Amino acid sequence: MRRSASATSNRPARRKVRCATALSERDHRGPPPSRRRADAAGRLRGVTETPQRFRALIAERADDDVRRELRELSADELPEGDVTVRVAWSSVNYKDALAVSPKGRVAKSYPLVPGIDLAGEVIAGSGAGVEPGRQVLVHGHDLGVGHHGGFAEVARVPAEWAVPLPDGLSARDAMALGTAGFTAALSVVRLEERGVKPEHGPVLVLGATGGVGSTAVAILAGRGYEVHAATGKADEADFLRALGATEILSREETSAESERPMERQRWAGVVDPVGGAATAYALRTTRYGGAVALSGLTGGTDLTTTVFPFILRGVSLLGIDSVETPGDVRRAVWERLAGDLRPRGLEDRITREITLDEVDPFLDEVLAGRARGRTVVRVGG
Repeated sequence: MRRSASATSNRPARRKVRCATALSERDHRGPPPSRRRADAAGRLRGVTETPQRFRALIAERADDDVRRELRELSADELPEGDVTVRVAWSSVNYKDALAVSPKGRVAKSYPLVPGIDLAGEVIAGSGAGVEPGRQVLVHGHDLGVGHHGGFAEVARVPAEWAVPLPDGLSARDAMALGTAGFTAALSVVRLEERGVKPEHGPVLVLGATGGVGSTAVAILAGRGYEVHAATGKADEADFLRALGATEILSREETSAESERPMERQRWAGVVDPVGGAATAYALRTTRYGGAVALSGLTGGTDLTTTVFPFILRGVSLLGIDSVETPGDVRRAVWERLAGDLRPRGLEDRITREITLDEVDPFLDEVLAGRARGRTVVRVGG
């Protein structure tokens, strides 16, 4: 764990319904207006104006290292944007860990508040269909990589980045999904648009214990697919079966190199947040007319394959991007995540909860590959 005592004033560039969650909606949104007060440090909680002081996790470059410190920021240190959000919840993603790693090559500038996801209430500004009092979620774009992100009690973002929270999702639910859940859902949407259906055969999910993978397993199982899950963590088989997987494959099997350009046809579709050799395996083993939805690179950026799966079996390789997804697509997928794509086990099986104070050490756990499923961060008081 690396921390710094140095401070900076540099500014980086520029409906709710009640759900069955571990916490009530009132817990998510803080105390009612009649009970809103300033705490001992002078930070205002639950206010409808921008607090002048608030807590944030700051990452700063220090020679060849990146140092992190949980400290107070002032409102003047917020980046430019149209709307200011009182952050209630965030989540932890692999990309967040890369943003605070000196070798991560993800952060575009420092100092930086990491956190590529956030959800909370607009407290100032308006635009793009959001206004004060509106519950919103934000993910993608430059959030948490080139623009202060979700590991802070207050955030300011361009209005077009904000997605109104759909009916059926609390702020905590939205962060239990976050970028990973959105990516999993978009992968399923793209596979089904390509024509993949449950009756066509099993769907393989690579990296199945990760955030994208575990959510994809639950979404697909809930939609009636036979789900085969690949993981490098043999002791997580029960976890994956509880989400709906019927078969468990080893990482060794799905990342093994082969001199054969194609192998036995097995999968109607593949959700692939891994990349590298696993993608090559998926292409070699996908059935005629099937598709591979590729969204990640934890297994590497190189792809060694041939043209044969594409020209002899009509396999499609679908690129899944959650960063610059157009706003209309983004909102449509979130509406479906509140409805037919909502994964079972979201509140308990998939998700664990930590506080803002616990994020820093947990990022080291993520970098070490010891995280499982989704982790939400209670940011607001």
